[in-house]
Amino acid sequence: MALVTLLVLVIAGGIWVDVSLSRTDALPSDSKTTSRGTNWLIVGSDSRQQLTPEERKRYATGDETSQLTDTIMILHTGSGPTTLVSIPRDSLLNIPGHGVAKVNSAYARGGGPDGGGPELLVKTIENATGLHIDHYAEIGFLGVVKVVDAVGGVELDVPESIKDPKAALDIKAGRQTLDGPTALGYVRTRATASSDFGRVERQRALLSALLDKVTGPSTLLNPFRIVPLASQLSGAITVDNGDHVWDLARLAFAMRGLSDGISTTVPVADGAVHWDKTRAKALFAALANDEAPPKNALGP
Repeated sequence: MALVTLLVLVIAGGIWVDVSLSRTDALPSDSKTTSRGTNWLIVGSDSRQQLTPEERKRYATGDETSQLTDTIMILHTGSGPTTLVSIPRDSLLNIPGHGVAKVNSAYARGGGPDGGGPELLVKTIENATGLHIDHYAEIGFLGVVKVVDAVGGVELDVPESIKDPKAALDIKAGRQTLDGPTALGYVRTRATASSDFGRVERQRALLSALLDKVTGPSTLLNPFRIVPLASQLSGAITVDNGDHVWDLARLAFAMRGLSDGISTTVPVADGAVHWDKTRAKALFAALANDEAPPKNALGP
């Protein structure tokens, strides 16, 4: 009887989270792009609109009017290795209807209450990569803080000490547990010698560690973590109108496959602005065919 009650509670909780998820029109209904496997577009928005003045000061987020995408990643799953690809936010790409511009501005250029921003970003990514985007997930500044804190922090091996007042970050090198505000500063900072490339590596590392924690027994079997996590997910993550909580669960478990998969950045020709067209084409052609990308097509 207790097992049946627990099962009913789990199902009811899952339905509540699914109904409560924020949704938007992100996937273009007129997309002509086709590819094999499954592709997620994972976006970190730097919007400050949901932050109070005190929170903007605490997290050193600055201008409250920004509507750019601070993080852009593609997660590919299928018969080949699970592959997570970071797209540098300063990449110059053709934004449909707006010409060539930094990819992180696509969200803002399509902005508005009708959800045009995410859809324009998806169109830009599909056109640039040739990959069909099947699912969309977006998390904002406050969402990172809330989800990390809900699971009791995330353990990471920090390779170098970083002090960056612009990201409200002062962290020492070594293995440690990051709370929500520290995790946010860690993925935002550019105050290292590797600048944007180090930044996207930190973003991939945090995302992988966070989803590993979310799907681990210390969270799933602990009601004092799974309940707060469920309550925070509804306000922290925005998905496409066709996505559901079980899709997010598949995303989380797919990220666990990265331990045997590939984590990389789009190969670039100069800094993080222009892609190396030959290598980038080889990378995305392999993913479109659901194959392992050649090693020489991988970025830093």
